[in-house]
Amino acid sequence: MKVGVAGLGVIGRAVCRALDEGIAGLTLAAATARDRDKAERFLKGLTRPAPFLPLDALVAAADLVVEASTRAHLEEIAPKALGAGRDLVVLSCGGLLGRQDWVDLAAANRCRILVPSAAIAGLDGVKGARVGAITSVTMETRKPPRGLAGAPWIAQQRIDLDAITQETLIFEGSATEACRAFPANVNVVAALSLAGVGPEQTRIKVFAAPEQPMNRHRITVEGEFGRLAIEVENVPSENPRTGKLSYLSTIALLRDLGATLRVGT
Repeated sequence: MKVGVAGLGVIGRAVCRALDEGIAGLTLAAATARDRDKAERFLKGLTRPAPFLPLDALVAAADLVVEASTRAHLEEIAPKALGAGRDLVVLSCGGLLGRQDWVDLAAANRCRILVPSAAIAGLDGVKGARVGAITSVTMETRKPPRGLAGAPWIAQQRIDLDAITQETLIFEGSATEACRAFPANVNVVAALSLAGVGPEQTRIKVFAAPEQPMNRHRITVEGEFGRLAIEVENVPSENPRTGKLSYLSTIALLRDLGATLRVGT
């Protein structure tokens, strides 16, 4: 299966390197990014150099497209990839909320939309619990202030992140509201909502926590199955908004595509 990677930030580069090193049944067909010169230098440095291609050509060259870009770019990537019948791995999964049209497009063209667990864990348990009745899904996210920089909510509320010296609650609301407020920071809650009870019923609190160097996520799910509590502490990558587990779980998803034995829901 030929893989095209859209976006060469932390996640996109890690996925390309993993494909270059070898994932059974998969090869890196091409990649695309905003900065062509920088992207071409990176791609030429791989053991098996891959070409830089514009998005339309990348979709044509690939069987599967990995979106490792931005929510805004997903608006262009999704209809092109799904319209061409290509499986699509989505990292900016906040952009999937409310997009039943993309789901319908994938169904019409017999392809799939795949969302990695990314920076959290336990989505298999949430999906299992959803078969029965779930009464509540809540999440708390704590990040160093620099990991929230650039979010629309920070600008709208005029929050001075540099002035925060102790853990501070800066947002509380639904997954839908959170993904609008922090489109590049809380894709984890979008994944949680898609696995569970939906974005309106999934609640999140976002804290700026300057005393902690890691990105921390705490999930609590209650229902007829009992109670599920998950806590993850992620080491940030060179991009403080992205935990290393985000790209590791994406690579794991790709490895599972050709696995004879697959563990987990």
